[in-house]
Amino acid sequence: MSFLWLTIQSALRVLRRNPLRAGLTMLGIVIGVGAVVGMVSLGQGATASVQREIASLGTNVLIIVPGATTTGGVRGGLGSVSTLTVDDAREIEKRVGDISLVTYASRSVLQAIHEHKNWNTIALGTTTAFPDLRNWPVADGNFFTQADEDAAAKVVVLGKTVVDNLFERGEEVIGAQIRLKNVPLRVIGILSSKGQSLSGQDQDDIVVLPFTTAERKVLGTKFLGTVGIIMVGTQHRYSIPAAVEETKELLRARHRIHPAE
Repeated sequence: MSFLWLTIQSALRVLRRNPLRAGLTMLGIVIGVGAVVGMVSLGQGATASVQREIASLGTNVLIIVPGATTTGGVRGGLGSVSTLTVDDAREIEKRVGDISLVTYASRSVLQAIHEHKNWNTIALGTTTAFPDLRNWPVADGNFFTQADEDAAAKVVVLGKTVVDNLFERGEEVIGAQIRLKNVPLRVIGILSSKGQSLSGQDQDDIVVLPFTTAERKVLGTKFLGTVGIIMVGTQHRYSIPAAVEETKELLRARHRIHPAE
């Protein structure tokens, strides 16, 4: 005990003898510890943000887009050629293992109109599997049904950004009518808010309607059954590599694409 007390006394004498050095040393320690804590917190925040972004895309989701065209030596972006079809999506669902959900969609940027207001947004024609695969529930009202899709019903589900820009605060949205390319559509639901993606895109700036309605009445298409994107959900994340290879092999066979291409 006496040795400990002598040590403390000696340390205090040194501190009194060099107060500036002691103060600077303590300041350095405080700054160093603070910096470490700050960096750890920043890293944990970034990790959580990435995890939320991945979750917002949906669970274990593979996204398949058509290839690119080349015209006059100029190569277009992915999706610039329309080669994927509804039958492709159905074959993937039947023949690729460990698949939980499959959906397909076509999209376009259109002007949505409600009374005297209008807003340019993404119009997405898709299937009833979309909210489950994208982990995107409806906050108010309902998503469209298979009966709506079979009948190409003129119904639509809105993202929150579209609601905010087309409707007044407190105005009844469910049951209201909007127009896309002069086609009247009845609002049956409002999607829950997803916010911005990591790329800065507003995910809530969207209107979703049955694929058949989009194809036949709103977006139009050169060939019925052509889709712009296929989304596949696997049972487990461990199933993704195998599902990717099986999907590649299936689509290469269906579209007669040589393995070297």
